Amino acid sequence: MTDEQEIMCKLESILEIRNKTVQMQKIKARLKIEFEALESEEKHLKEYKQEMDLLLQEKMAHVEELRLIHADINVMESTIKQSENDLNKLLETTRRLHDEYKPLKEHIDALRMTLGLHRLPNLNEEEEKLSLESQHGGFVCLCAVTLRSKRQSGRRSRTSPLSQNPSPRQRPPRNSSRSPGSKTHARPPPSDSSLRR
Repeated sequence: MTDEQEIMCKLESILEIRNKTVQMQKIKARLKIEFEALESEEKHLKEYKQEMDLLLQEKMAHVEELRLIHADINVMESTIKQSENDLNKLLETTRRLHDEYKPLKEHIDALRMTLGLHRLPNLNEEEEKLSLESQHGGFVCLCAVTLRSKRQSGRRSRTSPLSQNPSPRQRPPRNSSRSPGSKTHARPPPSDSSLRR
């Protein structure tokens, strides 16, 4: 192989690295956006479940408000179900983007190594919060703690009479900035055509 052919081969490799790097950066940007939406939805889901616990306690303490509380519970259950569906979609989108990003980065790293370049930093080296395994595990622990808290609250409610100094929680205004029945602010999953650009 002549020097000219070797130079052309390296130029082609550099061009391929550039194109693949641009594609990788686009996917990484989408991955960060979807992951931020995932974290936001997890926070909303936690707030919904905390509100559900408070509503159930209020139901036992205020019999005269039973009808209104039942309506609130129905709305909150629908909101939690919608939030869980959106969270599952965000998880699937985040995993799919991560699966696309990983082999592309490995291919770029291999090309860079042939040219004597350093490997690109991993996602967890750039930003710790982008570790999908740790975040998903934390969400499972959060659900377990929430369920344990609900069981303990239920036992305390059964062992203490309602007439001993109940301290009802002041009800929040019904027209809030984030209504329980409103659609959550999760981003829609990206289409395949947008990922190809």
